[in-house]
Amino acid sequence: MSKALKTAATAAAFTLAALTLDAGAAHAACEAGKPRAEMTYEDAQALYDCIEAELHAGYMDGPKRWIPEEFVADYRGWTPVSRLPADPGFHGERYLLTFVNETGAAEYLEFAEERGPMPEGTVIAKESFAVSEAGVASPGPLFIMQKVAPGTSPATNDWYYMMVGANGRPQAVPVETACSQCHNDLFGMRDGLGYPVEAVRAGN
Repeated sequence: MSKALKTAATAAAFTLAALTLDAGAAHAACEAGKPRAEMTYEDAQALYDCIEAELHAGYMDGPKRWIPEEFVADYRGWTPVSRLPADPGFHGERYLLTFVNETGAAEYLEFAEERGPMPEGTVIAKESFAVSEAGVASPGPLFIMQKVAPGTSPATNDWYYMMVGANGRPQAVPVETACSQCHNDLFGMRDGLGYPVEAVRAGN
């Protein structure tokens, strides 16, 4: 069976169950039809295809306050650096799809294990969605990293970390302990970049 047919068959195996709410609106439940532990990355992609419209609509809802509106509005036009959703075990064990803006995309795509600082102005956006043990998907936050001028934020290695909830609301998080410390403890040798797992990286 060709790769295209396998992908189509995987997508066809997923069910879209519509549950009617009291208000009469429909809510779509995206299900894998198998436990999460048995899912492949192709299965995760089929779940993403099911939840994608809801995910992006949620991020776009409402004002973004301290988060630049254009980051949320524009990131889907940036370079995707994974070809399938990655499941790295971080960010609440959610699946992630990562996009990098033009300023940083070429350097990010080198996937260097050791590197100096990323270019000032690099912005990275990570869509996320959770999958229950039963294989049901639900929207997760949009995680954003922005590389700022040297010396602007020494405590976070000159990265600004931001998070937009699945409902579009900016989330206040302790960026030094919740974001920067993890990124730099694990990936400090490459300016805090946590790459998608190798199996799903762009170009693989």
